[in-house]
Amino acid sequence: MPAATPALSFDAERGVAVLRTPNSVYAVRVGADGSPRHLHWGPELDLAALPVPRSPADSSFEDEAAADELGIQTGARFGPAGLQVRFADGTIGAQWRFLGHSLHEDRHELRLHLADRRYPLAADLCYRLRPGHDVVERWTELAHTGTPDDGPVAVDRLDSAAWTVPHLADARLSHLVGGWNSEFQLRRDPLPVAETVLTSRRGLTGHHASPWLALDDGTADEEHGQVWSTALAWSGSWRVTVHRDPVGRVTWTGGWGHEGLSRRLAPGETLRTPVLAGLHTRGGFGGASRAWHAYVRSCVLPDPGRDRPVLYNSWEATGFAVDAAGQLRLAERAARLGAELFVLDDGWFGARADDTAGLGDWTPRPDAFPAGLRPLADEVHRLGMAFGLWVEPEMVNRDSDLYRAHPDWVLHAPTRDATELRNQLVLDLSRPEVEEWVLATLDRLVAEHAVDWLKWDANRPFTEAGRPGRPDPDRVWTDHVRAVHRVMDRLRAAHPGLRIEACAGGGGRVDLGMLARTDQAWVSDNTDPVDRLSVQHGYSQLFPAQTMASWVTDSPNPATGRTTPLRFRFHVAMAGALGIGGDLTAWTEAELDEAAALVAAYKRVRPLVQHGHQYRLTPPGPVTAVHHASPDGRDHALFVWRPATRFGHPPDPVRLPALDPAARYRDEDLGREYDGAELVHRGLDPRLPPGDHASTLIRLRRIGP
Repeated sequence: MPAATPALSFDAERGVAVLRTPNSVYAVRVGADGSPRHLHWGPELDLAALPVPRSPADSSFEDEAAADELGIQTGARFGPAGLQVRFADGTIGAQWRFLGHSLHEDRHELRLHLADRRYPLAADLCYRLRPGHDVVERWTELAHTGTPDDGPVAVDRLDSAAWTVPHLADARLSHLVGGWNSEFQLRRDPLPVAETVLTSRRGLTGHHASPWLALDDGTADEEHGQVWSTALAWSGSWRVTVHRDPVGRVTWTGGWGHEGLSRRLAPGETLRTPVLAGLHTRGGFGGASRAWHAYVRSCVLPDPGRDRPVLYNSWEATGFAVDAAGQLRLAERAARLGAELFVLDDGWFGARADDTAGLGDWTPRPDAFPAGLRPLADEVHRLGMAFGLWVEPEMVNRDSDLYRAHPDWVLHAPTRDATELRNQLVLDLSRPEVEEWVLATLDRLVAEHAVDWLKWDANRPFTEAGRPGRPDPDRVWTDHVRAVHRVMDRLRAAHPGLRIEACAGGGGRVDLGMLARTDQAWVSDNTDPVDRLSVQHGYSQLFPAQTMASWVTDSPNPATGRTTPLRFRFHVAMAGALGIGGDLTAWTEAELDEAAALVAAYKRVRPLVQHGHQYRLTPPGPVTAVHHASPDGRDHALFVWRPATRFGHPPDPVRLPALDPAARYRDEDLGREYDGAELVHRGLDPRLPPGDHASTLIRLRRIGP
């Protein structure tokens, strides 16, 4: 039977480690050569009856053993190696001897201890379970155990973990692709017999790919079928290599950094990788997503129980043309709509009249805010809203006091021309003095201006990154990210009520590592509601709706020029953490009244959207539908969107498979009652209004039995 709570064991005689979650089993066997090898990941079965795993390609040209838990370069191994090292004498690769294990039941953690047979190198392969969750967290700790006389070890690759799935008749890869303004586009592709590399070389998680993937046998659907999935908790460059060999074995290995980087591991030093988490489910892609959502809420987010506020952000209303009077007018209208947070965006600081100047000078612009920001913050608080501020603390313009004082603080190579993007350069937070300056600056901003919320942006990737002349120049790629994480952690510790929104030109840095220290993420600069349907669909594969900031902006949309009704824009944004970003001073009285009613409607369903279970009823298409259910199954919110009308093709009834067929349900707005079996098997008429860009919100409550 599946384990109700995490259960970890190690059979020393057989060399088998077993990790049991509520609905799955993960097992490892230490091979005869001392390397931990994969045994099983999937449903409960009799592990004792499993034969010793062997490669299906067993021959004189291939290692006969099962796949490694962390691939190495030695032996007849020819797949992607997650550990690539070079010793001072030029020898490459590791050859392990198994030293034993340690089991920490209080932390639900297992460690397998390894040491190289001839060189001063040791590794712990680490596994951790979380009570009530099917996620297995894995990471690697690599240590130089020698003396200064041994010299450093070059670490060219150090992945968090390698994963293997059982033999699949076919294999399909689900992953997320995109770009700026088109993030989180879901792709499901047949997995080729090859090595498929997913990566970011940008210093950020990336708009173009996400360190999440899922594997199935090509037959899984939204609610049925086995799915194996992993996600990396890292906010910088990363790489995952999926390998399907010609005889059908599917493995993947992943972790921080991209190809071509090398770390210098000094005697006495230990490198700890970020967590690469994985889960198995038999509930299809929807079951996998709900398992991820529950894990993110319970084990990742810093404050999951708090409602994400309805926010108003001034950027699309004013751009850089900000001043105290204009922001106050917007704040008054935002409060009228029911907004709970007012965020002052870019343009409030330094000489920031446009994007060519001012980044790095985090003091209020005297011409725009002659009395500083505190009067605005106080008035926002008086209006009943929290006060938020946009910052981009990792960046600097050349035209700034900070750059003139510290030109050496930017990522640069002295013999290369520095690349400017959006007229800005990247501060090197791997330098301790820069990290401390950023922390002190943000601490001052929050304290002096009564800031409740920071929107932390990062509008460009790394270029010319490194420390030429230093013995370990590539460590900037990891040390910068860790410094960002530390600053966020320290800032929140110093200001317990502070909340942070992650942003990087939209969804350029959204990952489990960033969400471990932020409350929500700005997932795309594209606020067009039709485009947002596919963005939000992809985002929901891993992340829960409460972390998905989604705005209602003006029409025509500033990104696409598409004209859509206010109701449709609101209904799309209400499926996440609702925000408003239009120029409220240009909205009519009728629009303001309609918006206020829609904000009130959102607050009624917010507990379901932000804390309930999400069911994707249809993919983005002619009609798209998402269902949010309370954990006890009593209350339900159904969003349905139809971007375009087709004559003679009324929308099909929307089936609600998450409902109880034996129960009865009442439409909370119309009072009509339904049999659960009717809604599960025949479906519910969404009652969409006529015309393009039609949408509806339907609330149901279980009334019996």
